[in-house]
Amino acid sequence: QVQLVESGGGLVQAGGSLRLSCAASGSIFSINNMRWYRQAPGKQRELVADITSGGSTYYADSVKGRFTISRDNAKNTVYLQMNSLKPEDTAAYYCNADFCYSSGSCFGSWGQGTQVTVSS
Repeated sequence: QVQLVESGGGLVQAGGSLRLSCAASGSIFSINNMRWYRQAPGKQRELVADITSGGSTYYADSVKGRFTISRDNAKNTVYLQMNSLKPEDTAAYYCNADFCYSSGSCFGSWGQGTQVTVSS
């Protein structure tokens, strides 16, 4: 059983910064990609950023240049540094990761989410 626990959300003014963390725990053999998604009220969940085990990254166009995803493989933790926040970044942010067994089979898991609210 694995668990993803997010932290770091909160209320911030437009132009401010927040850093989200997501720590994985449990019986982990390896973690492939780790991702951050977000879901605003009334909208579909969308991929914000993705990072491979080797450190290659992907960003949604809406956050490119403002958000930075990183990971600490020794701590099984992924981070999302969010700068120049805008009111449209307000959403629940969810961590997602691909966990793999030594057999090579993998499965995805989600965190419980952390709320980010950006005031104008």
